[in-house]
Amino acid sequence: MKQKRKGLLNEEVLTTWLFLLPALLVVIVAVLIPLCNSFILSFQKVRINVPDFEPQFVGFQNYARMLEDPVFKRSVQNTVVFALVSVPIELVLGMVIAMMLSGDGKGARIMRSVMLIPMIMAPVAAGTMWRMMLDKNTGIINYLVSLAGIPAVDWLGNPIMAMVSIIMVDVWRMTPWFALLLISGIKSISGDTIEAALVDGASKWQCFWHVILPQLYRVLVLVLMMRTIDAFKVFDIVFVMTGGGPGMATEMLPNYIYAQGLRYFDAGYAAALALVFIAAMALLSGAFILVRNRRKQDE
Repeated sequence: MKQKRKGLLNEEVLTTWLFLLPALLVVIVAVLIPLCNSFILSFQKVRINVPDFEPQFVGFQNYARMLEDPVFKRSVQNTVVFALVSVPIELVLGMVIAMMLSGDGKGARIMRSVMLIPMIMAPVAAGTMWRMMLDKNTGIINYLVSLAGIPAVDWLGNPIMAMVSIIMVDVWRMTPWFALLLISGIKSISGDTIEAALVDGASKWQCFWHVILPQLYRVLVLVLMMRTIDAFKVFDIVFVMTGGGPGMATEMLPNYIYAQGLRYFDAGYAAALALVFIAAMALLSGAFILVRNRRKQDE
């Protein structure tokens, strides 16, 4: 019997690895090999726009350069501000919308379908549309503002308003994503639990705070982790709407990495920037996972 069980176990393990093999090959070819190549590249000076340029080993020079690079520091600052402002707004609005549209009525189902429109639009198309709408002279936003007697706002030409505009567009695009995932989480909560709380005299706010929100904790941590990392990777909207301007007001780290690699052709420095960015996102993911695991242990 033991030999039969071992034989069956070995067959199951072999079958599992056979099914995983195609995905593993994709990960190795598309992720691990380029990552290892980038790691090697980050210690070299490489000019990809110079024919027959021989890579030069420079050690940690590319990493040390970051400490003295004002554009790198500004891009990190802008990226952090963007993520720390946009994600909480999207979370709060998404939660409000989720609570409003978590029912099974026809109106709620229609609104959930309508909410998909900003999400399914290509980021480049959405950014182009908003760039035209926010144009100081011909944009419809300033036309609507002028109807209220307010002077035209230079949405994309003013450093502060440019960042506000990018955050506003990102909130418009990603709030439905939060809402739909939270609706799924709310629907997984037993209705009997909520009804029991209401029967015991709890107000709607108390029911939300003490019954619904604790049961959404795991979903919230997962959604926040995914969205926060995605916010740090913002590229398309900024590239299309402002190109990082005016000045360096909206220069984000992914845009700066792109510029170093494909505009200035400094592949070594771009690789070092990318690896630092990947390491930072890995640490951020680890922090979210640690918080989630601690909650599991407390439970």
